[in-house]
Amino acid sequence: MASYLQIENISKSYGHKILFEHIGFNINEGDKIALIAPNGTGKTSLMRILAGKDKSDSGGKIMFLKDIKIAFLEQDYEYDGEKTIFDQIMSSSLNFTTGLDQEHLWEYERRVIKFLTSFNLTNPDQKMKELSGGEVKRVALTQMLASEAEFFIMDEPTNHLDIDAIEFLESFLSRSRCTLLMVTHDRYFLDRVCNIVMELDHGSVYTYRGNYQNYLEKREERIANYNAETDKVRNILRRELEWIRSTPCARTGKARYRINAFYDLKDRASQVYTQKQVSMEAMKGSTRLGTKIINCKNLSFHYGDNCYLDGFTYNFQRYEKVGIVGRNGAGKSTFLNLISGNFTPEMVSEDPASIRPGQGLMTGCLERGESLKIGYYHQSGMNFNPEDTVLDIVNDTWLLNRFLFPHEMLNNKVERLSGGEKRRLYLLTILMQQPNLLILDEPTNDLDIVTLNILEEYLKEFSGSLIIVSHDRHFLDKLVDHLFIFCGNGLVKDFVGSYSEYREFIKEYEAEQRSQARAQEKAEKASKEAIRNASKNEPLKKKKLSFKEQREMEQLEKELESMAAEKAELESRLSSGTMSFEDLQAASSRIGEILDATDEKELRLLELYELM
Repeated sequence: MASYLQIENISKSYGHKILFEHIGFNINEGDKIALIAPNGTGKTSLMRILAGKDKSDSGGKIMFLKDIKIAFLEQDYEYDGEKTIFDQIMSSSLNFTTGLDQEHLWEYERRVIKFLTSFNLTNPDQKMKELSGGEVKRVALTQMLASEAEFFIMDEPTNHLDIDAIEFLESFLSRSRCTLLMVTHDRYFLDRVCNIVMELDHGSVYTYRGNYQNYLEKREERIANYNAETDKVRNILRRELEWIRSTPCARTGKARYRINAFYDLKDRASQVYTQKQVSMEAMKGSTRLGTKIINCKNLSFHYGDNCYLDGFTYNFQRYEKVGIVGRNGAGKSTFLNLISGNFTPEMVSEDPASIRPGQGLMTGCLERGESLKIGYYHQSGMNFNPEDTVLDIVNDTWLLNRFLFPHEMLNNKVERLSGGEKRRLYLLTILMQQPNLLILDEPTNDLDIVTLNILEEYLKEFSGSLIIVSHDRHFLDKLVDHLFIFCGNGLVKDFVGSYSEYREFIKEYEAEQRSQARAQEKAEKASKEAIRNASKNEPLKKKKLSFKEQREMEQLEKELESMAAEKAELESRLSSGTMSFEDLQAASSRIGEILDATDEKELRLLELYELM
C-alpha cells in the first residue's frame, strides 16, 4: 500500500512543558487512525503542524504523498456570518474547485447539497450567523466530505453534533475507502470507524492495530513490560552500586567505561511508568436531597413561532438518572434552562398578554423542591476571565492537584489552557459545590477518554439526581435509566432503557414501517393491474359514462401526456450539468410534484375505465 504520510523528528513544547519530542510515524493508504491522549498533551498541536498552521520546534519532515487530495477538519471552523451556508462552503472550497470545468463544478455542488440534506441542513440560503454550534460543525463536515479527498485529517469531528449526525458520519466513514487520521473521544465512533489506535503518551507515539478494547489490553501489556524492565535495571544497578562502593580500583581510568554505564543505568532505573488520573474521591458527598425534586405539569414553552415544549408532565424522582437526546435545535438546552430556573424574568413571560419582543412564553406548572441544590454544567462552558489564573478560579491547591492541575500550572492563565483543561476546570467548579441535582449539558465535549471513564464511574455512584444531555452514546449507555426523546415541535417521548436499546427499537420500528409501506405499494399496484386487466377483458361496457365523466377522462389523458413530457424535459435538463443551483432545486421539487399528481390522476382514470 502507498504511504500517504511520513512524519520524522517533529517536536513541540510550550515554555518548559514538552508536548512531544522527536516523534515519527507513518500512515498508509486505507489506514483509519484514532489519535488519543490526555488533554493538554499535544493532540491539537500535532494536527495544526500537519495542517501547516504551526511548526515543529525541531524541524523534522512531514511528507505527504504527491498529488493526493487532503481535507482538514479543525475544531473551530472559520466562517463569514453574513454568508449563506452554500456560499460559505463554495468560497471555502476554492482549493478543491479551482480549475474544475463546469461539469465537475456542478457535480461538486450537487454533492454539497446531498451532504447538507443528510446532515438535516435543508435551507442552504440560511445565513451562517443564524446557525447553532452543531449546525456550523455540520457545514464544516459537508465541505470536507463533498471534497472526496483521499485523506481526511479531523480534530474532534463529533463534538457538538447531535446523535443522528454522528451516526450518519459514522456510517459514511466506516463504508468509505478514504484514509483517515482523527482525534476523537467518542468510543463507539472510534470502534466502528477506525482500525488503528495511535496513542500520544509522555511525548512519544505508540501504535496499536485493532479496536479500542484491544488498545486498552495492549497498552497495559506495554506498561507492565516497561516497568518490569525497570525492575531488572534496578537489580543490575544495585550490584553496580555495590561494586562502585567496594572497589577502590573502580575509580581508575581502566574502569571509567563501567562508571559511565552506571550513570546510564541510574537514569533508566528512575523511569517508572505512572499515569496521573483525575481523582473524584473528594467530590463524593452531596447536599441532602428531599422527596420533591422538580415537578412539571402541562409545561409548555414557545419562542416566537417556535414551540420547544408542549404540555410536558413529569415528576423527577430522587436518585433518578435521565438522559436527554434529540436533534440540534429540538429544545434540549431550553428545557434544562427552564427546569433549572436559569431563565430570568427578562427572558421569559408567563402571561401571553404582556409578552415583550425577545421573551419566550412559558405556561403550565413548574415546582422545585426546597432542598434542591442544582449544579448546572452548561454546554457553552464557563465564562472565564482570560486574565484569571487556574488558582484564581479554584483557590484550593489540593483539589486542583487531584484534577490534574499540578503546582507548576496553578499560575497559568486560563486562556493558555487547552479546551479539555478548561472543561476539566469548569467541571471542578461545579462538583465542589456538592449539588444534589446535577444537570450536565454536553459534558463530554473536549474531555479525554481517561477523564471520561473516571467521570462515568463517579456519576454511577453519585448520591443525587442526574439529568444529562449528551451525544456520547457510550456515556449514556453506562449511566442513564431512561431517556427523554426530544422529537421537535415540543413533543417529548419517554423511553425506558439505554440509548443502544432505544436505537434498536427505532431500527426495528423503521424496518416495520418500510415493510408495511412496501406491502401497501404492492397491494396498490396489484389493484391497478387488476383494474387494467378487467377493462381489457370486459367485452361489453357496463354502462355509459355521463357527458361530464367522458370530458373528465379526456382531460385526464391529456394532462397525463403533458406531465410525462414535462417530466422527461426536466430530467434531461437535470442531467445536462448546465443548471444553476436555484434551478436544480426548483426542477427537483417540480418532478416530485409531477410524480404525486400522476399517481392521483392515473388512479382516477382507472376508476373511470372501470365504469365503462
